[in-house]
Amino acid sequence: MSNTLQIFMIIAEVIYFILIFCFLKRKTLSLKYTLLWLIAGLVMLFFTIFPLTMIRAVKFIGVESAMNGLFALCIFFIIIILMSLTSIASKQSERIRTLTQQIAILEKRVREIEELNEKADENSNMQEGA
Repeated sequence: MSNTLQIFMIIAEVIYFILIFCFLKRKTLSLKYTLLWLIAGLVMLFFTIFPLTMIRAVKFIGVESAMNGLFALCIFFIIIILMSLTSIASKQSERIRTLTQQIAILEKRVREIEELNEKADENSNMQEGA
């Protein structure tokens, strides 16, 4: 990796960390999901600062080209993030379904109470009229 590329990557990762902390400060990302992004950023920063470590790790795994190993690492992190987001979406879907059911039950109870009140009002009006 050339020095120019290495410097550019370090600057890009510093900007990446600044954005993550800004999202955390604005509370657009929760802490537990921010940790996943921070870990991914730290791994990228480590391999940017020590590119020979990445090359050795890639060779140890059996991948011939360092670029292929880098792409595999990126795909690995993307898959982890997608799995995390899928888990979140599934949990939210379940919560929405549960809340919808609870609202429907409450609406039914309110209607039943309103009907009972109407009947009670009719009975009291009949008794007053008699």
